[in-house]
Amino acid sequence: MRFLLILLSLLITSSPFVFAQTKPNIIVIMADDLGYGDLSCYGATALHTPNIDRLAAEGQRFTRGYSSASTCTPTRYSFLTGTYAFREKGKGIAAPNSPLIIPAHTFTLPDLLKRAGYQTAVIGKWHLGLGDKNGPDWNGLLKPGPREIGFDYNFLLPTTNDRVPQVYVENQRVLNLDPKDPLWVGMKKPSPDHPTGKSHRDSLKMNWSHGHNGTIHNGISRIGFYTGGHAARFRDEDLGDKWVEKSIQWIEANQKDPFFLFFASHDLHVPRMPHERFQGKTALGFRGDAIIELDWAVGELMNTLDRLQLAENTLVIFCSDNGPVMDDGYQDYALAKVGDHRASGRYSGGKYSVYEGGTRTPFITRWKGEIQPGISDKLVCTIDLFASFAELTQTPIPTNACRDSFNLLPALLGQDKAQGRKSLIQQDNGNAGNFGYLSGKWKLQRHDKKRTRNLQVAKALSNTPVPKFQLYDLTDDPEEKKNIIKQHPDIAERLKTELATLIKTGTSH
Repeated sequence: MRFLLILLSLLITSSPFVFAQTKPNIIVIMADDLGYGDLSCYGATALHTPNIDRLAAEGQRFTRGYSSASTCTPTRYSFLTGTYAFREKGKGIAAPNSPLIIPAHTFTLPDLLKRAGYQTAVIGKWHLGLGDKNGPDWNGLLKPGPREIGFDYNFLLPTTNDRVPQVYVENQRVLNLDPKDPLWVGMKKPSPDHPTGKSHRDSLKMNWSHGHNGTIHNGISRIGFYTGGHAARFRDEDLGDKWVEKSIQWIEANQKDPFFLFFASHDLHVPRMPHERFQGKTALGFRGDAIIELDWAVGELMNTLDRLQLAENTLVIFCSDNGPVMDDGYQDYALAKVGDHRASGRYSGGKYSVYEGGTRTPFITRWKGEIQPGISDKLVCTIDLFASFAELTQTPIPTNACRDSFNLLPALLGQDKAQGRKSLIQQDNGNAGNFGYLSGKWKLQRHDKKRTRNLQVAKALSNTPVPKFQLYDLTDDPEEKKNIIKQHPDIAERLKTELATLIKTGTSH
């Protein structure tokens, strides 16, 4: 008997993954429009982010961590489904009245974790649509929504804050909605005298630069129009505090069970309007101040884990949905005050582009006592969290689900000899049909419309002509400045074929 016990002990300790006795809690903190160079732990000097720096110092900081797309909705779709968003039509940036773009029958990441016995929640920016094919019923039940795709609880900004309406959604209803003041949301002006950013521009506390000139709320005009719902409307300045408040309440209520929290920040996304206590705290304008607010939020979550003695049984992933943008529709001085700050770090491009700056973002993993501190150059992506969490919780994935996610758990945990991805497809919003394809040191760009966007300005007039195909050696040229496709035609043809095959076959496996 003693021999059998010793043998069993050796088998257990030799397993590749030895975790705490209970399943670890999981928190994914997804920043919005945060660039590779926006944090002091990634080289920023114009501001200081001590809480995120602490997260990096206590875990693995990845130098090749990516989002799967250079805009928010496709990345969030891919994160929750494990499938590239370009594989399905209509997965670009969701409109204010968009229906739920993840069909309710889809097997999702929260579905997986519920099977594993987890309590699940999403708190923050959603921007994946609500309701059936007719769109959201703002005055009734907002379903299907997060509850129908695996989340036990949600407290949401339903779209994104430059799009109407400015209300919270808790579970399946607009919070604090007065039925005597019904909410209407649309893309057409509801009446000739309806105040907009065009007709009442002088009344705005933040002026628009392009596109964001519909309904005015809180002195800021937005994309789209809405009326009513006045008791339900929030103040932009309070968003960051509300996400933290609701997250702490939910963690406290679920601390005795394994839990999964998707904390979806909005701080850096336009309109950038951090709380007054953060305004003016950096020299970079409201964009820099919003980074400081995000760092504070991360600190509050980490302090909560420490207070509840959960830090040693919680895997924390910090990432971003895409790279940075400066002028994204509002005159908030992000460009004027940027100075020497490089939001994308050394990389070219940003949000909306398939250059490295569009999808290479901060990526940090921390699990105290399990992940040894260090810096990793393994290729990892937000889309891979699905398969990796399946391995972590030993939960099988159904056939035909999660078509592009790989189990990178050893790399995420910083284990010796762990392997990252061998290749990765990057996409823009999907409407332009632009792709980046990473394979080893090589990067192929495919621009089907032969145009791309730049980092500084997102409006259509900033579209820049480019060759359909470009090839870069990221080892020698990480800035993607020297297109060497003519020097390496064989490599270019191989990558073109691989990319086309991966797109056509519908899966990466």
